[in-house]
Amino acid sequence: MRKAGFRLGVYVFKDAEVIDYAAPYGVFSVARRFDPELDVFLMAETMRPVHTQAGFTVLPSYALGDQPALDAFLIPGGFGTRQEMHNGKLHGYIRALPQDCLLTSVCTGSWIYGAMGLLDGLPATNRKEPDRLESSHLGKTPIDRLAEIAPACRISRARVVDAGRIVTAGGISAGMELGFHLLRRAGYGAEFIHEVARVMEYQRAYAQYEHDIEYATPAAAARLQTA
Repeated sequence: MRKAGFRLGVYVFKDAEVIDYAAPYGVFSVARRFDPELDVFLMAETMRPVHTQAGFTVLPSYALGDQPALDAFLIPGGFGTRQEMHNGKLHGYIRALPQDCLLTSVCTGSWIYGAMGLLDGLPATNRKEPDRLESSHLGKTPIDRLAEIAPACRISRARVVDAGRIVTAGGISAGMELGFHLLRRAGYGAEFIHEVARVMEYQRAYAQYEHDIEYATPAAAARLQTA
């Protein structure tokens, strides 16, 4: 069943990766041309301007304390996730969200859910391709770091992992697929999603990744619903 007026809140923070949050936001922006009831907006800890990666500064529409109504909450990746893993205000906000609100992430955003223990017993993914620092002896590939942060999580290499309430996506450009998958979770059919991809001139890439999704086993999904 399609949920009318599906609302996606995208959390931004210092040094968030631009494409991580802009890609799913862009998918919803185009989808709104076909259904204006869809809504997407930026959220931050406060209403101050947020300096994300490469000096790209954005203005949130809501602060966490505003508690806007939303159907899905998205955490992007980026260098700043290292601080957000210890952000008690963010963690408290996430824990207080209604159980029917999806918890989603792109790239190292899943580190935050892992640090909170929300990925225990569930599959999740992260970025698999390291940058120069991460591939050296000084760093670690983000997906391997997720395994350390959440040892009870089952690491998946799928582009998108749907574990029921929690949906994680791989690195950077996978935010596109997360955006399309959230339309699917909102109840939109394949024809609608393909039309959005066509308008974005992304239909070939979408066809390549459309089925690169791992779904949680029924037992894992049941565990999430009772958590």
